[in-house]
Amino acid sequence: MQSPQVKVLMVCLGNICRSPTAHAVFVQRVEEAGLSKRIAVDSAGTGDWHIGHKPDTRARAAGAKRGYDLDSLRARQVCAEDFNEFDYILAMDENNLRDLQRLSPPDQRHKIRLFLEFTDQNVSAVPDPYYGGPEGFEQVLDLVESACDGLLAHIADTELRAR
Repeated sequence: MQSPQVKVLMVCLGNICRSPTAHAVFVQRVEEAGLSKRIAVDSAGTGDWHIGHKPDTRARAAGAKRGYDLDSLRARQVCAEDFNEFDYILAMDENNLRDLQRLSPPDQRHKIRLFLEFTDQNVSAVPDPYYGGPEGFEQVLDLVESACDGLLAHIADTELRAR
């Protein structure tokens, strides 16, 4: 039996820049659509360097300027249970996609996709802004907002009708 909720996991390397930004934006989009009881969102990193830390200060500041709250989020690492728990496991780039595919049981790999598959923008990876300036965090938000809109439309059209 399928869960009544569609569960989405956003994944980047350290879970302090890209994936928590996507997490916060998607939560807000889901709330605005009145689907909070039907769609659950989380984020994680493939690495363990920042477990328990808040998102990067620059990510929080950029998000706050656009009305997104990242302050309550804390970094965690992808774990084995995630592959059974989540319906969508969305990698921010090809490296994280490969890491997730390597970690995943073979029967769960169909859940792993690139996050930007859900945008019409001509780019496949959300660039890591960690070593750059504030403009990188703005670019991440632009890409994430577009992909979140596409993801929500996809889930509403395919998943929620079937549940």
